[in-house]
Amino acid sequence: MNDTVKASNNTPTPGNAIRVVVADDHPVVRFGVKNMLESEPGFQVVGEAEDGDVAITETLEKEPDVLLLDVMMPRLPGLEALRAILEKSSRVKVILLTSTITTQQIIEALQIGARGIVLKDAAAADLSKSMRAVLSGDYWIGGERVVNLVSALNDLMQQAAAAPEKKTYGLTPRELEVVTCIVEGCSNKDVAKQFAISEETVKRHLSNIFDKTGVSTRLELALFAIAHKLVTLEN
Repeated sequence: MNDTVKASNNTPTPGNAIRVVVADDHPVVRFGVKNMLESEPGFQVVGEAEDGDVAITETLEKEPDVLLLDVMMPRLPGLEALRAILEKSSRVKVILLTSTITTQQIIEALQIGARGIVLKDAAAADLSKSMRAVLSGDYWIGGERVVNLVSALNDLMQQAAAAPEKKTYGLTPRELEVVTCIVEGCSNKDVAKQFAISEETVKRHLSNIFDKTGVSTRLELALFAIAHKLVTLEN
């Protein structure tokens, strides 16, 4: 991780659009982000990726200024894709664009070389600002520009130590999303449609979830999830 990269070597020259690759397994998210960026002057989406492997290929081939990378990606998780990309290209600035991320994942991502983290529900407000921040040589963490990475990492590590992450029984963020769907009574077909994945993939997720939680039926899983606060029930 290089904390001394000069902005002058990486910031697009005036008049040139900031070239972006969007990597997310949800087609709706990719479409929304692309429309959001291209409706604002100064941005051009030059590539899209639906999984971690394609994210690597698209980034190395298209050489964008910024890669927007989801943490949870099929075939190859986002952090592993991040590591592989930065081993081969030090130029691209990577911003994690995700719906959920733990403090420990943020720390790991920054240590690997990510330049920013933007939550999807804050994308409309933060996305363009975050990209301009990282291209100027700074970082974007917690919804604001960060100049001193060492200080920010220290603060994050203190937060992680003071407030241990909620127990998730080894479930990934995507598996937790599937659990929420099961608690809401969704069928495998419903889950597949919601996340734009196959029903076979849903079955694999459920098999992994059953193994990790020690349950054997959907009803047992729903009761387990509620009892262990894996999901938040709305009133």
